[in-house]
Amino acid sequence: MTLTHSSAGSVRGRPRGTSRQSRAGVAFVAGYVLLLIAFGVLPTAYAIYFAFTDAGGAFTGISNFVTTAKDFRFADSLGHVALYLVFWLLSLVVFVVVLALLLHRLSSGPMSQTLRFLYYIPGALAGAASVLVWLFMLDPTVSPVSSLLETLGFHTFGEVIAPGNLALLFTIIAFWTGAGGWIVVMYGALNNIPKDVMEAARIDGANGWQTAWRVQIPMLRKWIVYMVILAFAGGAQLFVEPQLLSLASNGVAGRDYSLNQLTYDFAFQMNNINGAAAVSVELLVVSLSVAGVFVARSGFFDAD
Repeated sequence: MTLTHSSAGSVRGRPRGTSRQSRAGVAFVAGYVLLLIAFGVLPTAYAIYFAFTDAGGAFTGISNFVTTAKDFRFADSLGHVALYLVFWLLSLVVFVVVLALLLHRLSSGPMSQTLRFLYYIPGALAGAASVLVWLFMLDPTVSPVSSLLETLGFHTFGEVIAPGNLALLFTIIAFWTGAGGWIVVMYGALNNIPKDVMEAARIDGANGWQTAWRVQIPMLRKWIVYMVILAFAGGAQLFVEPQLLSLASNGVAGRDYSLNQLTYDFAFQMNNINGAAAVSVELLVVSLSVAGVFVARSGFFDAD
């Protein structure tokens, strides 16, 4: 039996097309790895170094962690962020999944396309721009929904941004900004559910609620876990919203509401870079630990 030149080349080594694809893949991954090292790994290592040393570079063990934990603002900031995360994650999981299911029920008609576009628009106003829009919306003297605010008992901007309301306000701002993108992601995941699975559920007599609860939501589990991990990591770093609100309210909201604000204060107001690094490392450890728990308990990397 004889082999042609091209066949022999395929047998002896990988096809030329595969080799080109491999090189292209390595090039793309290499670019990401370089950026990850430059803007992720090295800054993290630098922060860890500062967290365990003093201003002179001498090793101090966990003294920086103890000092920051004893700060009179630390416990309150931790409580604020924890309460915000509860509101934020619950609202994200419940409303994003429900809205994605409703959107999927509309099929691919014009209404579905319009809603997907509208959901995604607030994402263009991320960060400071989003907060500035909400500062305008929350001021009863200029807000287009001032009548609603007054009906709820808020007559001044100070009443709206009272400390007891901040966790809920930051949740609303975060949801308005970030939920739309996740709704679109969940909608795409729902479209990837095999049609024969959905058809089997209908043949078995499952109604819309039963299909959603017993078929669609379980098959969205990994996407929901992925969303929660990223949302937790982002929510734990709450900074822009309370910082801008503090400036706009002349300190009514406080500049130490969140742990990231406290870190900023340590670094730039108290000139304690080592303490700021310690709080940053704590946030990193907590976020990685929560991610690890969710990944392990959900079977995130298990084959379906």
